[in-house]
Amino acid sequence: MIIESVRTEGLGDSTYILAHDGLGLIVDPQRDIDRFTSIVETLGIEIRWVFETHLHNDYVSGARDISNALDAELVLPAGAAPAYRHRPAFHREELVANGLSIRPLHTPGHTPEHVSYLVIIDGHEEALFSGGSLLVGSSGRSDLLGIERAETLARLQYQSVNRLAQLPDQVGLYPTHGAGSFCTASSAARETSTIGDEKRSNPVLQHADAESFVVAQLSGLVPFPAYYRYMGPTNLQGRPAPDLTPPPVLSRDRFDELDSSVTVVDARPKAAFAAGHIPGSLGMELRDDFGVWVGWVTEFNSPLLLVVDPGQSIDEAQRQLARIGYDRIVGVVIDLPAWDIELSSFPVHDVDSFTARMAEQVPVLDVRAPNEWDSGVIAGSHLRYVPDLAGTGAVLQGIDPDRPLLIGCETGYRASLAASLLQREGYEPEVLSGAGIPDVLNAI
Repeated sequence: MIIESVRTEGLGDSTYILAHDGLGLIVDPQRDIDRFTSIVETLGIEIRWVFETHLHNDYVSGARDISNALDAELVLPAGAAPAYRHRPAFHREELVANGLSIRPLHTPGHTPEHVSYLVIIDGHEEALFSGGSLLVGSSGRSDLLGIERAETLARLQYQSVNRLAQLPDQVGLYPTHGAGSFCTASSAARETSTIGDEKRSNPVLQHADAESFVVAQLSGLVPFPAYYRYMGPTNLQGRPAPDLTPPPVLSRDRFDELDSSVTVVDARPKAAFAAGHIPGSLGMELRDDFGVWVGWVTEFNSPLLLVVDPGQSIDEAQRQLARIGYDRIVGVVIDLPAWDIELSSFPVHDVDSFTARMAEQVPVLDVRAPNEWDSGVIAGSHLRYVPDLAGTGAVLQGIDPDRPLLIGCETGYRASLAASLLQREGYEPEVLSGAGIPDVLNAI
């Protein structure tokens, strides 16, 4: 048996490809399926099944597309009941081929229909694809379908993870969600593990009863991206495969013809954005979680114009957006510094100049996540998580928009995004870049 893990860092997720005796299966693939078909080709296997553990909340599934492309059977939890043809996975009704058996295990909690898949080879239980149920060092969170259902789902999750813990210690654990995923109830650890290791070390398996598990499961949850609410319904209905043809390069003249509904997303490095950007554009440097942040602060699947530097990967930006259902990229700008256009800008600071501006009584806005504020905040600073700045100018009530405003986070990425959001509302941002609020706290 060979299990290949394909990690999608920005989402904190893993897709798995299992090969055994010339046959194979795929678990929880994203929409850009060429990443997976190339591995299948290298392995030289026939994919018999494509499995989904649940209706995903953090990305658009590519399971239907890859099952069609590879002439494989598409398998979803029986309780999912999506609006397209598939084979329903019923609890403990095994799928069998050439000594390879897959046993579905109904493990509700992350979602109601959730199913984990136990791999059995020649009668031996070998591996578990646990999706968003039992994770490495954690479990899938239970509040993504609404807080009103969170307690009920958390109680189901308690039963599910403890049932999975009854599997033999040597069974390998291969969860979909891991470190960096907003689908985890607490910080997840490495990508894979074993049932035995999790029984010894996973905090979610140490609770004496359901009551203590539920309290822990629903405590300290961080906010999750706004686009999540569209993923379940999208995956229920299905979505055509994305067109990853490179978007057209826009000239200065063509830019003036764009509809006002188009959002300009500037994916260049933070320093380039601060030095000069199209007025009203959003600054989100292209990195692993670029797509997540676009999905958090823009209207879902709204038309986008991307601004990049010549050396940046347009394909990477396009793939990240496609994974979360953004298919309307109207064009890309690669030569902005050469345009004859008045650009906006804002100052950036290192720790020393930031603290010097603080001494001049310039107000400070801390845009880190609420759980990060627990480690310490600057006295008198204003606290707003950066997604709360999107789409409104009223969140900074009490701060004079005609005065400069210092903005900080952990590294400058979210501060740059916050600056772009506030600049659209008439504020005069100055950004702490290459350092964070903790660095300022250590310096004062």
